[in-house]
Amino acid sequence: MFHPPAGGIFAGPLDSRAQDPIVSHISRLNKVLFTIAKYRLVELLAGKPGARRLALLLSPYRLFCLFAPQGKLAKYTRLRMAMEELGPIYIKFGQLLSTRRDFLDLELADELQSLQDSVPPFLQPGIESLIETALGLPVSSVFKELETTAFASASVAQVHRARLLDDSEVVVKVLRPGIEQIVADDITLLKWLAELIETHTDIGKRLRPIEVVSDYEKIILDELDLRSEAANTAQLARNFEGSSVLYVPRVYWDFTRKNMLVMERIHGIPVADVDTLNAHKINLKRLAETGVDIFFTQVFDHNFFHADMHPGNIFVAYDKPEAPQYIAIDCAIIGSLSTADQEYLAKNLLAIFKRDYRKVAELHVACGWVPATTRIHEFESAIRSVCEPIFEKPLKDISFGQLLVQLFRTAGKFDMQVQPSLVLLQKTLLNVEGLGRQLYPELDLWQTALPYLENWNTRRLNPLTLLRRVRDNLPNWIDQLPVLPQLLVDAIAQSRQLTEINDSLRRQQAQASRLHNRRQWRHRAAGFLTLLAALASLSPPINQWLAGTPVVTLVLALGGAYLLCFKS
Repeated sequence: MFHPPAGGIFAGPLDSRAQDPIVSHISRLNKVLFTIAKYRLVELLAGKPGARRLALLLSPYRLFCLFAPQGKLAKYTRLRMAMEELGPIYIKFGQLLSTRRDFLDLELADELQSLQDSVPPFLQPGIESLIETALGLPVSSVFKELETTAFASASVAQVHRARLLDDSEVVVKVLRPGIEQIVADDITLLKWLAELIETHTDIGKRLRPIEVVSDYEKIILDELDLRSEAANTAQLARNFEGSSVLYVPRVYWDFTRKNMLVMERIHGIPVADVDTLNAHKINLKRLAETGVDIFFTQVFDHNFFHADMHPGNIFVAYDKPEAPQYIAIDCAIIGSLSTADQEYLAKNLLAIFKRDYRKVAELHVACGWVPATTRIHEFESAIRSVCEPIFEKPLKDISFGQLLVQLFRTAGKFDMQVQPSLVLLQKTLLNVEGLGRQLYPELDLWQTALPYLENWNTRRLNPLTLLRRVRDNLPNWIDQLPVLPQLLVDAIAQSRQLTEINDSLRRQQAQASRLHNRRQWRHRAAGFLTLLAALASLSPPINQWLAGTPVVTLVLALGGAYLLCFKS
């Protein structure tokens, strides 16, 4: 095992540069640079601007890594392993980047998606000590049983099995001690790197890494507050209360704190364990189709979707083989769309299915996904060239998620700025589709999704739905009635003010036009008089015509000078 040189090339006491984000986090930067050298990641930048300078910076570290075996692995595998070694921020950031298949090499995206957030559990301080500090109570006053050995461990938190005094089976999730400082240091470094990339590279301008890191910071900070995860879990449970297709475990709020979450323990089959699912005679076709239905229900009915639906967070109940029920855990990352994005997404998917590429292009412009100056016919042609070859296949063989990726890639050439909410949606859709086809390879996502989208669109335009919207908004309108007269008076006054401002601007514009014309006239007159004076002094015939007096010439010259100097 290779270790970074003590202190590294930045060793030494901090000086007045300590406010620089790099210098203020010396040890972390030292670790990052050593890891880059050990896994020879600079080779990924071969031929790119700045690669030589980075290689020069890494020279002292590379001396310690000459014989590191990791350098012989495939380049994207090395990148994944480096991120896993660097810890939670880089693992989760890599997972987030893996969703940007609209610009990443697909092999790289697949490798990043396989990042494993699994590390050995921490032993000190002990779980009892953490619980007692969080609750201010002895462990024995809350739990009848508590396993001190974690049964699941990740880079941000770990989970222990327990039993409450009333015999309820629960799990206790606790944050790793000191994780907040590690996250803060890494986020600072990532922000500096993002600014560097966005400022100095073309791909950075499109990827917008500063915004990506800022959004990621919000996600990771939510994960560091387990009350946020608990609230998301409770909301998802309410959305599917009494549902036969999805169960969400109960949160025990009395014992939940910022760094500790107590939740009902669930018993289910890991969704990726197909052998066990078959052993329990779970209907895999029904299971796969139910997963798709749950996804669209969350996105279009609830506008609140579980955005981290990888196999480790999804289980299947044992007792409903013919009408299988999912169990969802780990609701730290939740996505939602604006109403406008919801509607445009549904309309886009319907238009794509019907191969109405003109409609797809117009919707992208209408919702602001691409600039208003985009030439519709060019965009339509580009979309057609991507979609038509795909639709030559049977629908069951077409990846819904990959089609969206291709669409985003094409739109990127027309300066489409992919919104973070859409990135989460795309990631979740890819997860759902991949999981569904792992369960049932013949899954036709289109057959499952299209009726849902059409029904949603029909419901949206249904007069009863419109009346319900009116009914829902009626209390707010009634609340506004007492202040409506004042609002009308204010609106009229504002309208009058705007009219007065417009009239004033028109008057000012007319006055400015008159002044401009007057200046032009005076300027021409001054030029004419000055020219006449010059000719009078140089040409005897003209001088004679002007009565031959130097006084006239002098007056002409002075008049021209006056008009030139005071023409305003």
